[in-house]
Amino acid sequence: MTTARLTVDPRFPIGAVRRRLFGGFVEHLGRHVYDGIYEPGHAEADEQGFRRDVLELVRELGVSMIRYPGGNFVSGFRWEDSVGPREQRPRRLDLAWHSTETNEVGLHEFADWLDKAGSELMLAVNLGTRGVLEALDLLEYSNVPGGTALSQQRIDNGRTEPFDVRVWCLGNEMDGPWQLGHRSADDYGKLAAQTAKGMRQMDPSIELVVCGSSGAAMPTFGEWEREVLTHTYDDVDMISCHAYYQEHDGDIDSFLASAVDMDRFIEAVVATADHVGAVRGSDKKIDISFDEWNIWYQTRFHDVDQLSGIDNWPVAPRLLEDVYSAVDAVVFGSLMISLLTHADRVASASLAQLVNVIAPIMTEPGGPAWRQTTFFPFAITSRLAQGDAVRLRVEAPTIDTVKHGTVSAVDAVATHDAETGASAIFLVHRGRGEAVELAIDVSGLGDVEVTEAHVLHDDDPYARNTLDDPERVGPSTLETRLADGILHVTLPPISWAALALRRVG
Repeated sequence: MTTARLTVDPRFPIGAVRRRLFGGFVEHLGRHVYDGIYEPGHAEADEQGFRRDVLELVRELGVSMIRYPGGNFVSGFRWEDSVGPREQRPRRLDLAWHSTETNEVGLHEFADWLDKAGSELMLAVNLGTRGVLEALDLLEYSNVPGGTALSQQRIDNGRTEPFDVRVWCLGNEMDGPWQLGHRSADDYGKLAAQTAKGMRQMDPSIELVVCGSSGAAMPTFGEWEREVLTHTYDDVDMISCHAYYQEHDGDIDSFLASAVDMDRFIEAVVATADHVGAVRGSDKKIDISFDEWNIWYQTRFHDVDQLSGIDNWPVAPRLLEDVYSAVDAVVFGSLMISLLTHADRVASASLAQLVNVIAPIMTEPGGPAWRQTTFFPFAITSRLAQGDAVRLRVEAPTIDTVKHGTVSAVDAVATHDAETGASAIFLVHRGRGEAVELAIDVSGLGDVEVTEAHVLHDDDPYARNTLDDPERVGPSTLETRLADGILHVTLPPISWAALALRRVG
């Protein structure tokens, strides 16, 4: 057994843990909306057709804000199609996912679902095939209390009070050649700046997210951020980051170290944004909206590629339905550690996505809903992380990886709420050979006791939760020993853990 030592000292905070860090993402893609959150004929359906069992799981996740309606879907979306009487809404072709969108669930219905889920709406505008005027129309419809044609239309459609959307995305992945309306950084930056200025003239209180790169591997990464922010720096609050990870060719060590890549991605975007600010002589700081992140086996599925032809546009086909393993959940938990480690600049994050589509929640039409392995790190972290994120001093063995070089076998972050005295420690053991015994110095927190201790591990790292065996993988209680300010725990190979502590007296 190897050993490691960690030190928790709340005198060295990273930044406040903002609740929007625990956001989600719902796109009109595959079975996410239809047969996912919405299935009118299901035994669990409520009066609006939303599945109560899914809502319960979303509430258990603790999702704070949900980005909607895309994603690639938004670049061909006409928001007007999604409001008004359902029987009058048009069916449209969704070019992004080669499907038919019925518009049965639209803006009003989704806002009602969010009210039930206890989440905030983050709305994306179409800057792929549309522009400034359509964005202004949607903002007026959503946020103006009354007295105008579009606000009155919202009222006539059943929503007297405004939706009061606080956070808006200026398009989606506009650097990607796959995106409808794909533009150069110069062209997109100009359009985003024009749109942002117009939206702020109508509602100066909103927060705006400009599109960053679709991933750090994009050939334009870095230069895209610099050029887009050169146009939009004064008009936006955040720039987006998107990142997905998977195990490639059996290289499990590199996969387990994926958070190292996320760390570098965030730090590169922050450095670029601060460079633009320095050139402009501005003391403003641009934060990050990491509004797409997850484990996604993009090389595993070819279901989207098989949808083609002018006469083949199915409604809610099964697309991108990854089934996650124990090792996926460990990596997922480490990505959450990375987000917390950058809480000073990551103001918002959206897990992509929530139900059926690369999701922590799965459903079967007419059947059950269940938790995937990745459900547990999100639900536990979103519940326990409070106050300030705290950087830990970590002394641990190292692991050599093909993609990320030499990395620590143990990664960790803590949170501490000075007002309540509640603290939490989140840990991941990347090693796959043997357990690691941790000695965690928590004396800086004062006199504390352990109130919760969870570990997620399976002897078979590829064990999964499925329709036939929905509870195969889940967290168990981690044994702890606290003596003289040192918290002792042993983490098995390939594991994620969370510890909750509270001040005594």
